[in-house]
Amino acid sequence: MAEPFDVYSDGYTLAGGPYGVTITFTKSGAKPVAPGSNPPMDDVGSIRMSWEHFKLMAFLMTRQVRQTEQQFGVQIPIPVQLLSSLKIAPEDWEHFWQPLP
Repeated sequence: MAEPFDVYSDGYTLAGGPYGVTITFTKSGAKPVAPGSNPPMDDVGSIRMSWEHFKLMAFLMTRQVRQTEQQFGVQIPIPVQLLSSLKIAPEDWEHFWQPLP
C-alpha cells in the first residue's frame, strides 16, 4: 500500500463518463507567463471514483463549509471576478449557499 502524502493544489479539472468521474488536481506552474495570459498548470495527481462517491463527497464538503462558516461566524469570500470567469451568476452562487431550513 502506498504511503499517504500531502500536496498543494490551486486548480482542478473534472471529467466523467457513465461509470465514474476523475478529478485531476493541478497547481500553477512556476514558469513566468506573458501579462494577461493564464499560467501553465502542472498535474499534481488524479482521483478516480464512482459518481455515487463523488456526489456524496460533494454533499459532505458543502455541509462542512456551511458548518465552518456558522461555527466561526464568518463567510468565506469568493471574488465576483472568479465567479464570472467560471460563468457562475452571482444570484446562482447566493442561492446555492442560502442557509438550509
